[in-house]
Amino acid sequence: MSYQGLDIFFNLMALRGSWFSEPEQVIDPEKEYIATIETENGDIVIELYPDTAPVNVNSFAFLAENGWYEDVTFHRVLEGFVAQAGDPTGTGIGFPGYRCGDEVDPSRTFDGAGVVSLANSGPNSNGSQFFITYDAIPQLNSNFTIIGRVIEGMDVAESITPRDPQQDPNAPPGDKIISVTIEEKS
Repeated sequence: MSYQGLDIFFNLMALRGSWFSEPEQVIDPEKEYIATIETENGDIVIELYPDTAPVNVNSFAFLAENGWYEDVTFHRVLEGFVAQAGDPTGTGIGFPGYRCGDEVDPSRTFDGAGVVSLANSGPNSNGSQFFITYDAIPQLNSNFTIIGRVIEGMDVAESITPRDPQQDPNAPPGDKIISVTIEEKS
């Protein structure tokens, strides 16, 4: 195993102490919710979609309420494509200790900038990682669970420093998330 491989392994093992067995129910799928991602560069406000992705929106809200996203970076930011975050290891392999099944709804598509979806490593492998699109990406339709859409702060999302760990594994850490808060709409 290479030095980088060992580093990733130890990062993942260190994360095990903060894993959850499964998310508690923290949202009512019949209600509407807003998530605010406070970053070093400003806030990104997301309308969440519990009506079409109740399990995955609940997981995102549960992790946010438990501080999972605090001080986590945008570890993969590809111009014209996506900004990805949600992995405390900053490597793209971290997860919260459980996986959620896919909730792909044909009424939700990657039709433009600001779509928020969970990243996965294949079917039914949603965890804590999410991404925000920078453009329409129809090839992602039917493969990823869309949990919301940016309604304010798309300029903040677009200002996140580009970073591709596959091209430069030694790049400095990405831009940091300070916190994620969930608010029920009234």
